Formats: sequence, structure tokens, C-alpha cells
Amino acid sequence: MVDDTGVTVYYNAQAAELEGLEPESVLGKHILDVYPSLDPENSTLLQVCRTKRPVLTQQQSFTNFKGQRVTTLNTTLPIIIDNRLVGAVEVSKNITAVRELSERLLDLQARVFDRNPDSTTSGRPIARYTFADIIGQNSKMVELKSLAQRSATTDSAVLVLGETGTGKELVVQAIHNASRRRARPFVAQNCAALPETLLESILFGTIRGSFTGAENRPGLFEIANGGTLFLDELNAMPPSLQAKLLRVLQDGMVRRIGDSKLRPVDVRIITAMNEKPFEAMRKGTLREDLYYRINVVTIGLPPLRERRDDSLLLSQHFISHYNRVFGRKVIGLAEKTWEVFKNYDWPGNVRELQHALEGAMNIIDGDIILPEHLPAHIREGNALGFAGLSVTGTDSFILSPGQSLHDALAEAEIRYVEQAMQQARGNVTLAAEILRIPRQTLQYKLRTRK
Repeated sequence: MVDDTGVTVYYNAQAAELEGLEPESVLGKHILDVYPSLDPENSTLLQVCRTKRPVLTQQQSFTNFKGQRVTTLNTTLPIIIDNRLVGAVEVSKNITAVRELSERLLDLQARVFDRNPDSTTSGRPIARYTFADIIGQNSKMVELKSLAQRSATTDSAVLVLGETGTGKELVVQAIHNASRRRARPFVAQNCAALPETLLESILFGTIRGSFTGAENRPGLFEIANGGTLFLDELNAMPPSLQAKLLRVLQDGMVRRIGDSKLRPVDVRIITAMNEKPFEAMRKGTLREDLYYRINVVTIGLPPLRERRDDSLLLSQHFISHYNRVFGRKVIGLAEKTWEVFKNYDWPGNVRELQHALEGAMNIIDGDIILPEHLPAHIREGNALGFAGLSVTGTDSFILSPGQSLHDALAEAEIRYVEQAMQQARGNVTLAAEILRIPRQTLQYKLRTRK
């Protein structure tokens, strides 16, 4: 928080940790003295002091007085008392590591394509899976595979629907590898993995000066030119960014952030979602006009509970795989284990089955997988994994003397998270599936718990 002249009057411990500074080196100093790479024009705090208007979720890169390069996502608000500006407050989220890793990946991909524009050598972002990797003899899977193979013969947009762990990207990669674009790039991006401003720059690219610290850099559309761009969890993309995506899809032209130049791109778009599109539109997480643009061909992946007859075939596939990886000689499942599999609903679908077998292959000391080698919630047939769990260790919810409801609920959450991690044997993805929350949410809870 700064006063109306830009002198820092409040700087909390979280901000100090985020920027690697000590509060005493910031308090009482003008913001430009602490951050020498900023100036009155690009400092969001000074901008708000000057205009008296808020700045919401703006990306900013700066070098602090220690010479460290930091990228934050800022929301900056004016402080007005009796119609007079007295200062501004800024809340920042550190996205330095995410941005650096994303830009490093983009730079490497762009460098490889510039060097080998027509090459299929390793090192390029390519698709590994083909239709031969799709395991299943269930009638729904046979029909799905046929539809996907037919869609590979065109360049039309494809929307893949399915619950978490059903193998959406496997199908997408198979479509790419069966298409005329197989020798060109396959680029995948999870839309839930990045904040809006960073995702926008990753998708569309940037030019130097478009925001503080921005460089000339192509986005994923340019990198995937001639190939396929796969956007996973599309409904997690902010609606404002969905509108920009729709424009690119309609025009076949991309404009880098801050640029006036339009660049033509030839990219096949394949998207995926883990919820029903009409439900997403009802909730406002998916634009209706974008849905009708991407919904040219729809491929719905059935959950594992709707193709239980494939469970044994999939199990044998994963056992063979981990026999090679771990140097085991496991033959297969015991009859009782197969009965457990048939009675379990598999909320994590094929991915959960794979993780369960991987865990069993780690601890098995024979050649047959027994029920005791499986996670407890699968043995007990409890898909949620929490049957009989009580927050306090009793059958009722009890507040300790002097304990607030907020603290009690926080304590209960920690216990649920810990039990899920135990049942998933430390696998964050599977624990998130047990808790029915996004993996990123669980990762955040695990970090803040420590």
C-alpha cells in the first residue's frame, strides 16, 4: 500500500516473501526506489494514484533492487476517503516460475520449428499415441474409435467430452497422428493451468512493450501452424478470452498482444471438456457462440463404469507395461481382485485403474495381484473413499472449547486431505479424484497446509 505520492506505507509478510524483500527495505521508500525497472507510466500503483481508477488482474514484470526478475498478476485499487485520493493498495500473485517455464517451453518449441520446419525429428512437440493405443472392445469404444478415425480425414473442429481420466488426450493424439497434419506440430495446452493474462500471451504471443517485461514471442497458434492445437478443459478458459479465441477460429488470423499486425495461421483446433457443454453454458463458463463453433464433431468418451467389460483387458495392458518398467513377472489378477474391480465404480476412470495397478505392482511379492495389494477405498468398494470417516474421530462433529466454526472446518478439511493422500498413496492426481476437486486446488491446499 502506498500513499498518494507513491511512498510505501504498508507491506505485509506475504508480499515480502513473494518478492524476496525485507519489509524494512520497502516501508517508507518511494516505489520507484525499490523497483528501479519501473517508471511512473508502467507502475500499476502510480497509475492508479494518477487516474483514481482500479487496475484488475494486470500482468507486470519488474526487477527489484536485488536484481531479481519478478512477474506478478496485480489487482490495484485506489483508496479514496471523503472524495480525496489518499493512496492505493495492490494485491499481487506471483506467477514468475509459471511464466518463465511457459516462455522457456515456447522459445524451445519455436526454435526447433524454425530450425526444422519440415522435420519430424524428436524434440518437436509431437503426438505419441495412435488408434492402436486405444484399448477396448466394448461396443461404445468400438463406435467411438470408428467416429474418431473418420474425423481424422478432415480438418473440422472436434470436441472431445469425457470425465477425468477417460483418456481424452489419447484420442486427440490418435486423431492427429491419423490426419494429414501428422508431420506437423501437435501442441497441447490445459486452459485451467494458467491465469487469464498469462494464458492469453501463451496462446496469441506478445510483442516487446505490450506489457512491462514483454518480449517478441510467438504464441501457441503460431507454433502449431500447419498442425493441431489441443485445448483441454476449455470451459476453464475465462469467457473474455473465449471471445478472442472465437475470433481467431473464425478469421484464421492471430494478433499478438499489443500488436497491430494480423498473422495468418493454419491450425486444426481440437478441444476437450470434462463436463456437459449445456451445463457449462448454463453456468456461464462456456460461451454459446464458441460452443457452436467448436462442436462440429463431438466424441463422447464413456466412463469406465459403463464399459466394465474392458476392465480386464485394460488391466492386462497395464500389468504388461509395469512388468517391463519394474522388471516384474506378474501374471494377472486373482479372481477376488477381479470381483473387486467389477463392483467398483471407478470415479477416476482408466487413470485411476492404472494408478491402482501401478501401486499394486510396487508392493506385490508374488505373481498374482490380490485385493490386499489395492488401495483401501477400492477394496471396500467406496468410490469417494471416506465411508465412516468422522472429523473428530467420533461419530459426531464437535467443536472444541473456544474453537470457531471456521477453524473446525479448516481442521476437518486437513483431515480429509490427509486421508485422501494416504489412500492414494501420495498420488496427488488420484487424491484429487477421490476428493472430487481439481488437481490444482488440491496442490494449493497441500502447499498452504505445510
